[in-house]
Amino acid sequence: MRPEDLVRDHTVYACVMGSRAFGLATEDSDTDRRGVFVAPTELFWGFGKPPTHVDGPGPEQFGWELERFCELALRGNPNVLECLHSPLVEYADDTGRELLALREAFLSRQVYVTFTRYALGQRRKLEADVRTHGAPRWKHAMHLLRLLHSARGLLRTGRLSIDVGAEREGLLAVKRGEVSWVEVESRMARLAVEAEEASRRTPLPERPDGRRVADFLYRVRHASARRAPEAPPTVRAPGS
Repeated sequence: MRPEDLVRDHTVYACVMGSRAFGLATEDSDTDRRGVFVAPTELFWGFGKPPTHVDGPGPEQFGWELERFCELALRGNPNVLECLHSPLVEYADDTGRELLALREAFLSRQVYVTFTRYALGQRRKLEADVRTHGAPRWKHAMHLLRLLHSARGLLRTGRLSIDVGAEREGLLAVKRGEVSWVEVESRMARLAVEAEEASRRTPLPERPDGRRVADFLYRVRHASARRAPEAPPTVRAPGS
């Protein structure tokens, strides 16, 4: 089965991400699409395994296989967690809706570490741009501030909201280069401190609910196996 067929025929959840989901879209913004597909269980029974993710088939489109998606979400991966909280859901079947209902099961205090680590990596890239070119990539600076706002809110409330709301105009000013790098650095530092303070009294649980997620994945795999054809597909063993 071709990777694009997995996305076309077995997607359970699809949404729009990027600036459009964050409330930061302008006239020239792309439409970034993300999704989750469930590879038929029988594809795991041979030597060749289905892909853990597929880039495409459409422009600005990316999809994860369900198991990989759940693994990343349980680790607190910012991109994956935000995908589950997009306000722009384009498709969700019964499995996709159950996945959405599990959103809170993936959240835990470890998001402080994962969001902070990701933000630090992005900040180092911006600082390298400043040293090399005299200025950062302002669009990336905007999105880093957005991420830090999101992380602070998540740690304070236990809920992840990705729409920037009232922060829109201030963030777009950063994107346009209308805010000095010194001021941007100051905002980043303040948000990092506030996120750390929030992490000490966050309502988030210590760990994600891995058992609940594992039960969901097992039931999805089991249901798929029951639908598998009696005659397995012809497979070629390695070296044959």
